[in-house]
Amino acid sequence: MKLQLIRNATLKLDYAGRTVLIDPYFAPKHSQPSFAGRSPNPLVELPVSIDKILDGVELVIVSHLHEDHFDEVAMEHVPKHMPIICQPGDEAEIRGDMATWEGLTLTRREGSHGLGPVLEEMGSVMGFSLEAAGEPSIYWAGDTVLYPPVTDVIRATSPDILITHSCGALWNGDLIVMNAEETIAVCEIAASSLVIATHMEALDHATIGREGLRRAAEARGIPASRLLIPADGEVLVLTRSATH
Repeated sequence: MKLQLIRNATLKLDYAGRTVLIDPYFAPKHSQPSFAGRSPNPLVELPVSIDKILDGVELVIVSHLHEDHFDEVAMEHVPKHMPIICQPGDEAEIRGDMATWEGLTLTRREGSHGLGPVLEEMGSVMGFSLEAAGEPSIYWAGDTVLYPPVTDVIRATSPDILITHSCGALWNGDLIVMNAEETIAVCEIAASSLVIATHMEALDHATIGREGLRRAAEARGIPASRLLIPADGEVLVLTRSATH
């Protein structure tokens, strides 16, 4: 499989002979309002053109409808005929927690975009597990903090690849996605998984960047071979054997 981090949570997967786009966020740099009063968002441009991102895409997965996961520019550019998988309630055609498509099995997973009262503002989100014959199993945790249902999925499924959102974003002082400490805890819980940290250095409410996460992980004995922190536009080529 090939995994390309585009920017923020946007990923392009070549998986089991199919090409999947996750959480398309196509807004130009500084074209959207600030979340934390520090800078307009997004903080950086897309590393490649929208046409190149969409080239070959056959399926789109949208975890939730926050503008940094499916914005107006993406709505305009994603072809209207494109199959889209999202969480129940966002699309009337989605039924249940499992979907199969062209040899891929996607299982919706719970997520919590923070804890406590902040959830009223954040709304519901989802993660998902992705499996196909001959490919590494994936658990994409999505916009969630580390809480018991996430830990339960890790322990129950032992994914080959585990993808986190790790910028430590805050909303009115509340943590709404994993920070360095929670990402490191995921690495420790998922001892047999390759962890890939994304959703970094793109939005102004983040509290941790790539270098800070790397330093914190190394201080806790998590080597770069177990925690990948890709740059925007970087392509990772991964096999089942390479994840162990």
